[in-house]
Amino acid sequence: MSRIGKKPISIPGGVKVELKGQCIKVSGSLGELQMDCHPRIKVKIDDAGGEILVENKRPQDRQNKQLHGTMRSLIANMVTGVSKGFEKKMQIFGTGYNIKEQGGKLTFQIGFCHPVELVIPKGIKVNIELGATRGNDVPARFTLSGTDKCLLGQFAADIRKIRPPEPYKGKGIRYTDEHVRRKVGKAFASGSA
Repeated sequence: MSRIGKKPISIPGGVKVELKGQCIKVSGSLGELQMDCHPRIKVKIDDAGGEILVENKRPQDRQNKQLHGTMRSLIANMVTGVSKGFEKKMQIFGTGYNIKEQGGKLTFQIGFCHPVELVIPKGIKVNIELGATRGNDVPARFTLSGTDKCLLGQFAADIRKIRPPEPYKGKGIRYTDEHVRRKVGKAFASGSA
């Protein structure tokens, strides 16, 4: 049996959970999310205890064990998303690199001959703290926030994929808490022939 799947999910105040068949709908102060649960996993709402219980019908089956923990984590993320929300902080390193938000799109100038545009998905907010880099030491900073953890993580990964940080000077787009392993550049030996 999954250790994560066995843990009950507590429902905080102001969060409403509805279950219709295999579809679970969670609504709170920041919005609402819904998801279809896998048919092998059973979800129960305990209104008296204020908990959501995720049950595995066949604990000896390997796929059921995997789905048990996964479904519990997805439902817990939905509850946290509608009550507190999620955010990803990102930085852009590189001289002359910048970011702008225009008409529901993010526009990046990051060393290519053309600007790169990405459409902001519905339900994600972008807050640009510093739009342009200042030299190599002060990066451009922006924060992505939303209720859906999967959508937020995928959008952040798509942004990072435009220009991942390179190992020599560290230029590129990265998460704020990401550590970039740096390499030493070529050493020119000065020797007499």
